[in-house]
Amino acid sequence: MTELSSRKSPTVTESIGGSAALGAQVKSPSKPVLVWAVIGAVILAFQAYVWIRWATGPHFERVPTGPSDPPTWMKTILITWTTVILAGWPIGVYFFIVRPWRRERRITTDGMLLVACGLLFFQDPLLNYFNTWSTYNTWMFNRGSWVAEIPGWRSYSEPGAMMAEPLLMNAAGYSYGVLLCTILGCWIMRLAKRKWPNINNYGLIGVLIVWTFFFDLVIEGLFLMPMGLFTYPGAIQSLSINAGTYYQWPIYEGLMWGGVQAGLCALRYFTDDRGRTFVERGSEHIKGGFVKQQTTRFLAIFAACSVFFFVFYNLPAQWFAMNADPWPEDIQKRSYFDMGICGEGTGRLCPHPVLPIPGKDTGYVDPDGKFVLPEGEELPKIVPFERGN
Repeated sequence: MTELSSRKSPTVTESIGGSAALGAQVKSPSKPVLVWAVIGAVILAFQAYVWIRWATGPHFERVPTGPSDPPTWMKTILITWTTVILAGWPIGVYFFIVRPWRRERRITTDGMLLVACGLLFFQDPLLNYFNTWSTYNTWMFNRGSWVAEIPGWRSYSEPGAMMAEPLLMNAAGYSYGVLLCTILGCWIMRLAKRKWPNINNYGLIGVLIVWTFFFDLVIEGLFLMPMGLFTYPGAIQSLSINAGTYYQWPIYEGLMWGGVQAGLCALRYFTDDRGRTFVERGSEHIKGGFVKQQTTRFLAIFAACSVFFFVFYNLPAQWFAMNADPWPEDIQKRSYFDMGICGEGTGRLCPHPVLPIPGKDTGYVDPDGKFVLPEGEELPKIVPFERGN
């Protein structure tokens, strides 16, 4: 399937004014797509810089499972799921990039979305920027993550004790997995348009958000989390399904990811008569040949996808992280979910509303209630007020 499946038919007005509109398009400047492309290039350069520092630095180290061993059924499911995800990745590359290229000698919007969604993997751990409220199962293959290389990162992170990304699963899963969800969302939008012909674009996006919420509930809350892939230990339990368990699912997770998915689906669905997304307008006027034009298109699309993820998910996630509930015992007792950042044997209490939020350069409260300063540091002193004689 290419982006052609989501084209809108031109309206009567567009048909009548087709020649005029075409003339306007020919004369339209390429500035919008260039602005988006510059944003995309900056984001991509930043990601490359962080990934290189991580891969060549001390944080490129496995976060161990710890003394708790996941049950056999959990290991079996995780191995099977990872294998399926990895096996599907080359199929996705062939279906969305290779086959369309062989047929049309061009990279379709879906092909560019495949790569752009894969690069969104970089933002996956950013929800823990200020406080750790989501964890992965460290039994899966990991090399820690790149979070400690991100400027200003505050959550606790040391080599072998930090946010641990399941690289084999997430790198491929974000790529064609998110794209397939986007394609499915566009299909839902087309169904809604056929059922309610007079529905406007805002209504379509509303339908999509509702759909994505329940889709995320099923995929994450009822499948991926019970099978032990990841947890939300800091979820607000009064706003969670299965609260108090290792698979508690915060309902606002569905709303935040619903916003991201709505952005991606809208980007793919609402195209012009040339099949261009809103960030690609003017790309036909880019000088410098086919490669430069296609690179500009990709960077613009990648920028839009990155903005959707950051604005609709990672920004609101910071508020929920700063207002997280205590970690459930069902998570704390499983060392493979704690990532070595807290709990038994670490000397650090897990995040709790009554405790200061621990950071990589801050003190913390130990299990005996003693405040522990970083090595070599001293408590700041109170400076007395100036007083007159």
